[in-house]
Amino acid sequence: MRSIPFLFLFLFPILFAFPFLSSPVLSASDLILAKVDRRIDLTSQIVRVTTSLKVENTGSDVVSEILLSFPESQANHLAYLKATLSEGKGKVKPSPGVGLPVEVVHPKDFPPALTIYSVSLPKGLGKGDSLTLDVLAVLTHTLQPFPEKINQGDIQLLLFQESAQYLSPYAVKVQSLTVKLPEARIESYTKLENAKLQGSELKYGPYENLPPFSYLPIVIHFENNQPFAVAKELVREIEISHWGNVQITEHYDIIHAGAQSKGEFSRLDYQTRPYLRGASAFRRLVAKLPPRAHSVYYRDEIGNISTSSLWGDSKKTELEIEPRYPMFGGWKTAFTIGYGLPLRDYLFGSEGKRFLNITFGAPINQLVIDTLFVKVVLPEGSKDISVSAPFPVKQWQETKLSHLDIGGRPVVVLEKNNVVPEHNEHFQVYYKFNSLSMLREPLMLISGFFFLFVACIVYTHADISISKSSASYLAKLQWDEVQATIQQVHGIISRCLTAHNKLETSLHDLSRTGDIQGCKATRKSVDSSLKELSKELKLPLAFLQSSPQAAQILPKVEELVAKERELQDKLLAKHTTVVDCYEKKLGGREIENRIAPQQQKINSLKREIDDLMDLIDEI
Repeated sequence: MRSIPFLFLFLFPILFAFPFLSSPVLSASDLILAKVDRRIDLTSQIVRVTTSLKVENTGSDVVSEILLSFPESQANHLAYLKATLSEGKGKVKPSPGVGLPVEVVHPKDFPPALTIYSVSLPKGLGKGDSLTLDVLAVLTHTLQPFPEKINQGDIQLLLFQESAQYLSPYAVKVQSLTVKLPEARIESYTKLENAKLQGSELKYGPYENLPPFSYLPIVIHFENNQPFAVAKELVREIEISHWGNVQITEHYDIIHAGAQSKGEFSRLDYQTRPYLRGASAFRRLVAKLPPRAHSVYYRDEIGNISTSSLWGDSKKTELEIEPRYPMFGGWKTAFTIGYGLPLRDYLFGSEGKRFLNITFGAPINQLVIDTLFVKVVLPEGSKDISVSAPFPVKQWQETKLSHLDIGGRPVVVLEKNNVVPEHNEHFQVYYKFNSLSMLREPLMLISGFFFLFVACIVYTHADISISKSSASYLAKLQWDEVQATIQQVHGIISRCLTAHNKLETSLHDLSRTGDIQGCKATRKSVDSSLKELSKELKLPLAFLQSSPQAAQILPKVEELVAKERELQDKLLAKHTTVVDCYEKKLGGREIENRIAPQQQKINSLKREIDDLMDLIDEI
């Protein structure tokens, strides 16, 4: 065991924070604490302080309340406080009895740095009487990582500050303190008289005859690698269906609130030596679900996470949640779990009302929740809604629209901050609901299918075609006629191009055989065909020129006809030139020189005509 000098620095704020506590303060009664046994559990991130107080009334007046005091540093982190009367003996344990009423009070002449709670007794404590009061205080965010940042392979060390003597407005005859630590080494602790370390337990005391507001600060620096899982926000939605199911959906936003990880993360080192190279990280969380939970799922923003596992029996169902990556200090993750429960186990009837009886908190072990929203979605038509909770919560109502809803379903929203597993108690939501309202959705489905079939019958037997006398129908007929005429023009131009190819072929045969007469005969035949095609083209052109529907396409058609005629003239002129050259028996090179300008223009016209033909094809 090593002593760390820097811990002395942490004692100064505490030593100077309470110098005034030793000053005499008049108590509100003549109560004394005959015996105080305190036990502090530091084995997880949640600090649980269990205190057994043997209270004696030495005065003459009947006392109806007992005051508990907490320093401001603890009161700000106090998540749960419960006081019960105890009849047993032995070690201090959390009492399962019914908690006594506890409220914050502001007595006069008390130090302002203290928060005072009043515990109301079921019956007054008379002169000379005594009782034993068990107090459970649960604190969160009080264990401070030191150092605050660690590497992947480092262990997590924590600081805990407390008083070895019980801080109370009453005098204490004898008191002792036991601090339960994890099964790990202790870096250092405040060494006082009557301090003893036995295994994982650190004991202070006993201390006798202590005046009111005694305070003796201690600091413990110890190792704790338990999961520091904190839900920054948890939205728990409970949806009731009177058809036999209660659907639970929980949205978690979790952070590792321990010492923050610094440096690089090596997955290889973590996989090979997870207990050495990731001692401060946690890999999995366990959710204890109700025993008859079904249809359980676990997913995040990416989708279903198959690494989770589920097992259970007639008494419990456990879901092991394994995130996609190990959680080191400061790392975050978000996921959703959902499951169904049988309605008959949680919905009951009383005095004409129905009420849901279900637990409040989260099913995950040792999870601290900074902000918890519990949303109870009731069936549409529910009214006279009220909530009974075992502790104070903020509440309001909103509306949720779902399938087959008309006005939406009423939603009771409960909000509570700083939630710990001790808050996982049952609460009730009462409401009235007319059983006939259950028929609404089936009737809506039946009506919907009925009207669908009626619409199909009407559709198959009704004539919904466009009237032949309507303007839209006439416009469609005109456009169809324009398209047919354009196709007719396209066909005529195609035949003209075929005639052009015959002229080209005759010139090719002339260069090969020298048959001038055969070439002239082909020319005569082509001339006749082109004249017929020109006559045939006049009628469709005249129609397109007179039709308003063809106003946009007409310029392209006319351009195509003009280009074809220009190409025809060039080909005929080329044919005449070549035949004359052969009759004069000129050489092939000289013939090529004479027709070269014509051939260049012919090639250009062919490309333009092809483009126009493609455009018309698209129309």
